[in-house]
Amino acid sequence: MKYVIMVSHGEFAPGLHSAVKMMTGDRDDVLSTSLKADMSADQFAENFRTLVAPLKEDDSVILLADILSGSPFTNALAVLDEKGLMANTIVIAGMNMPLAITAVLMKDNFDDPDVLKETLLSEGHAGLTEYVVAAVDDADDDI
Repeated sequence: MKYVIMVSHGEFAPGLHSAVKMMTGDRDDVLSTSLKADMSADQFAENFRTLVAPLKEDDSVILLADILSGSPFTNALAVLDEKGLMANTIVIAGMNMPLAITAVLMKDNFDDPDVLKETLLSEGHAGLTEYVVAAVDDADDDI
């Protein structure tokens, strides 16, 4: 099975997971956990270890993290490495909603992990868009 796993500081990953669930439905192949303010990195690692305990060595993972090299990122990688899953893992830092939805909905449509990775990165980048509000000319309101 191919899993999407979201990790973050605070409530970002569980919140994003909840929002993605609204768009994709409740799925067993989407998991999330976070490093809370009162939690040590070791506690996070143990929570992550429990979260991924059911995964088998031949499973694949798309790991989405809030920031590169943060504690959730580094500890999740260490646990996935312990389980022998790194060879089957795509890791992306800087997750956002378009990236997460695409990962969930498209992960099983690609046989080539490099094409999947490029698709996910493209969607994540495209999700960052400036919206420019047109200036309103108030002079026309006086007529």
